[in-house]
Amino acid sequence: MNFMKRAWLNLIAKKGRSLLLILVTGAIMLFVMAGLLIKSAASQAVASAKNSVGATITLTANRQAAFKKMRSSNASSGQPGKRPSLSLDPVKLSTVKQIARLKNVAGYTTTVSAAANAKSFEAISTSSSAQGPAGPGGASSGDITISGVSSTSGSTSFAAGKAKITKGRGLKTSDRGTNNVVIESELATQNSLKVGDTITVKATSGTKKTHSLKIVGIYQAASTAAASMGPGASDPANTIFTSDTLANTLKGSKYKDTADSVVFTVSAPSKVAAVKKQAAKLISSKYSLSLDDQNYQMVKSSMGSVTSFADKVVWLVAIAGTIILALIVILMIRERRYEIGILMAMGESRFKIIAQFFVELFAVLLVGVGIATAGGSYVGGKLADQVVASAATNTSQTAGQVLGSKTGGPAGQAPSGGGPSGQMPGAADAARATQAKQQAKLTVKVTAKAVAILFGLGLAIILLAILAAAAGILRLQPKLILIQ
Repeated sequence: MNFMKRAWLNLIAKKGRSLLLILVTGAIMLFVMAGLLIKSAASQAVASAKNSVGATITLTANRQAAFKKMRSSNASSGQPGKRPSLSLDPVKLSTVKQIARLKNVAGYTTTVSAAANAKSFEAISTSSSAQGPAGPGGASSGDITISGVSSTSGSTSFAAGKAKITKGRGLKTSDRGTNNVVIESELATQNSLKVGDTITVKATSGTKKTHSLKIVGIYQAASTAAASMGPGASDPANTIFTSDTLANTLKGSKYKDTADSVVFTVSAPSKVAAVKKQAAKLISSKYSLSLDDQNYQMVKSSMGSVTSFADKVVWLVAIAGTIILALIVILMIRERRYEIGILMAMGESRFKIIAQFFVELFAVLLVGVGIATAGGSYVGGKLADQVVASAATNTSQTAGQVLGSKTGGPAGQAPSGGGPSGQMPGAADAARATQAKQQAKLTVKVTAKAVAILFGLGLAIILLAILAAAAGILRLQPKLILIQ
């Protein structure tokens, strides 16, 4: 009788044993499939991060060079007791445009900080036991914080979700050269302002002229923004977003076509070092370049943990599956010794007997792969969520430690003192951690490649299981079997 036909009849006749084999093989294949899908999804997440997360290079004034110049100037003045003054050179937009034309530079965002005093409306005053209304010296430094940006969508506060537009619209690059502004909702409520209204402010530097500003949007700052305030800090609701050109106008004519800092987006993180090297040739020692690819590195680190877990799942399940199937096949052979003895006595070769067992397990494997294909996405998705959550927690803790080391405070705790845009120092680091978590979201999907790999691993597992049990078949003698 043909060994393939015998295998089929045996599977039908022994329904209980066949069902047990299907359940065991299906479970093994299901977890192997889950491991393969998680590994594939992690690799795709890293590849996606390379394209979407990108990296940035920040161009600012060289503070070290400015401090060195300040000390040198103070020493040469012959008045060592005189309080030195630090002078930082703003970044020229002509230099920015040269860097923007470099290969792999996808775009850039400019930032200008300025101050003004409210004229046609009232700034929000915040008092506490630690400080008086608006803090000391509020009038001299301006009770309104001006944050000049090339677009609100590219600013740190809006990109990190610390602020969002609630009415009207945000600022765009087309707003450069206009007096369009976006104000905070609390400031608008206190002064009964709405989109379309005009407000006036007075510059605190330059010619100290009064400027009329048109409200095109109202934004809402995060409720935790006030927690970053320290003595002398203006309330975050007093931050008005304007175009960078308007902020420069408020600062004075000498700041025309300049920016306090410029963030260049590099299209590929692998090219960030090369872009920085090329950009360094276009700037003088008065400026400095700092690169930031922490978003990509966080995603890569997080996905490295996920990939390692997936590899362990595949190997552990494959090894355990081989052992389990080998034990089942060995027990099956011991149960079928009499059948094997009769077949060998009838002249059936040992190879065909082993081939019969292989056909039986092969048919079981096909069903097991079908089960794994049907349930792989669900099981893989659940496992991926758990692993990614654990990896994201580790990433957040690492980011908190980095933030704590930068600010000199406990990990994850913000220092006092508000930034110019009403955002606590180090918020960019928290934003990176948030973006890394978002990027670390895995999309587990069954593919033809995963099914093919699973089928190949399944074949290897049943072959190893049969070979482990074949030694007992090869040693059997039909006469001895039948006598026993």
